Amino acid sequence: MANNINLASTAEEAVWGASDFKKGQPRWCPGCGDHFFLASLHKAMAEIGVAPHNNAVISGIGCSSRLPHYMATYGMNTIHGRAAAIATGCKVANPDLTVWQVSGDGDGLAIGGNHFIHANRRNINLNMILLNNRIYGLTKGQYSPTSPRGFVSKSSPYGTVEDPFRPAELCFGARGHFFARTVATDGKHTVEVLKAAYAHKGASVTEVLQNCVIFNDGTHESVYTNAGRAENAIYVEHGKPLIFGKEREFGLVQEGFGLKVVRIGENGVTENDILIHDAHCEDNTLQLKLALMGNGDGFPVALGVIRDVDAPTYDDSVTAQIEEVKAAKKYHTFAELLETNDIWEVK
Repeated sequence: MANNINLASTAEEAVWGASDFKKGQPRWCPGCGDHFFLASLHKAMAEIGVAPHNNAVISGIGCSSRLPHYMATYGMNTIHGRAAAIATGCKVANPDLTVWQVSGDGDGLAIGGNHFIHANRRNINLNMILLNNRIYGLTKGQYSPTSPRGFVSKSSPYGTVEDPFRPAELCFGARGHFFARTVATDGKHTVEVLKAAYAHKGASVTEVLQNCVIFNDGTHESVYTNAGRAENAIYVEHGKPLIFGKEREFGLVQEGFGLKVVRIGENGVTENDILIHDAHCEDNTLQLKLALMGNGDGFPVALGVIRDVDAPTYDDSVTAQIEEVKAAKKYHTFAELLETNDIWEVK
């Protein structure tokens, strides 16, 4: 699907506004988290400053996968689970194009799970967005790979008997180099996280927590409001202490191989005892522990850029390899190829 793109200004130096990236009228349920995320993506793209015609938005199948229809960029609404595969081809064939891949938790982690992990393993320069509402919405309410054990849905009327994927574990296990998390209703933070994902060279995974107001409303309720995040979330930032709470009264310290919540000012604990977040550390041990924290275990939900580590990208390596092989060849065109080896004249 090649969208109608306004090419009135082709200079990257042009000042773009969010409206320059908007197209059409979204057809999602009122209150759906997709609305919030779409608005944040428009704003982030405008602030990043890459022209609409130098962006492509690739999706699979699902409610959230309608998103390319509402972007005044190049885009493609592909087939179920194949967004990462097609985004990979799009980026490798067009290395100067900024590629955003958008998937839901069902589309991205069930039928699309293999493509998700291999895009991370290869470290292709994609901005991979995972809109996680823990449900299949388009097909009317079946449990998904991120639904919790015991979750009651149309396809699990007595509760699921499976443990869910945790997206951060998949990303880290696939040797992912960038993982961030935000909440769809936290627009300002979402914009900043998307800008950080774009700035990272390589595969970036951004998990966006959002509710499905029809089939799984309230699934992220503890962090869906400003008040909820003040109590139940921690905003992590590289080089800053891991402090949280309404009055910033709590912090995280390392205890053995795990993390522990402490109250600053009690038992001699000071800010100097609190862990400093290191998103650039090659060893992902502490980063993964942050990503897996949850309110059910007595921890805050970590929001922000959790991991951001440099590494060679697949697309750059492929381009460099092609140029190296071309330089070493005796021929560089098809005509030269024909004239390089033995020639027979047929009479």
